[in-house]
Amino acid sequence: MPDLRLRYPPGPGLTEVYVAGSGPLNLLSFSLLRLEPQETFDLDTGSQEFALIYLSGLADLTASGETHPDLGGRTSVFAGKATGVYLPPNCDCRLLAKSPALLALVSAPASGGGPVQVVRPDQVQVSRVGNWNWRREVMSIIGENVPQAQRLVVGETFNPPGNWSSYPPHKHEVDAYPEEVCLEEIYYYRLNPPQGFALQRLYSDDRSLDEAYAVEDGDAVLLPRGYHPVVAAPGYQLYYLWMLAGPRERRMKPRNDPQHAWVKAAGDMAREMGF
Repeated sequence: MPDLRLRYPPGPGLTEVYVAGSGPLNLLSFSLLRLEPQETFDLDTGSQEFALIYLSGLADLTASGETHPDLGGRTSVFAGKATGVYLPPNCDCRLLAKSPALLALVSAPASGGGPVQVVRPDQVQVSRVGNWNWRREVMSIIGENVPQAQRLVVGETFNPPGNWSSYPPHKHEVDAYPEEVCLEEIYYYRLNPPQGFALQRLYSDDRSLDEAYAVEDGDAVLLPRGYHPVVAAPGYQLYYLWMLAGPRERRMKPRNDPQHAWVKAAGDMAREMGF
């Protein structure tokens, strides 16, 4: 089993963290873009659709002849909701940094067009998921609110210290709607304070995949298949950017591990009772 944990601290400019087809994921590509004030970055999306996620900092975006000034603005991923941008195929754009800025660039193959769409923080869809020590806050940035997207689904999850996420364990590797939809995925982690760590497990029903990784600030893990729960170390808030793309269906329909599905049922019942 190849190491699915990636460690590429972003240097100046563009850092390619994962390129589709270079490993077990065939659709998703993920890069980090670091810009200093007044630096520019030009992007031609070609045959890909892109999600730009402003992790920190402020940058103007010019795309399809229209300028969107002063996008972003949070000082870190822990300082508010993100700004996101959907870019269709065959789109030329330019970013102009107004402050030190760090952006995630997520892409997947797509056909056709569709408009550029800016998703501002007040348009991010927020939900509280789980209960007790597996409660977390989930932010959907590029989802149902961007209907022209063909493959990409992108968002952020915030785990309180010591809490579990992607729990009960779920997977999305088989096209069997409505029980499950096939989506490959990448997690990109940040921790607060940054010297913290989390534990990421990946496993399959038959345990032909059964790996665990200690992940630190700035790491990423490829999730080609299997269940993938993650837990934050006590004292450290965990953030991860999640990005998904599927070969056919663009919808979130994971299948919970049947051995642990009772946990969700118990948590849902407790929430309905006010616990």
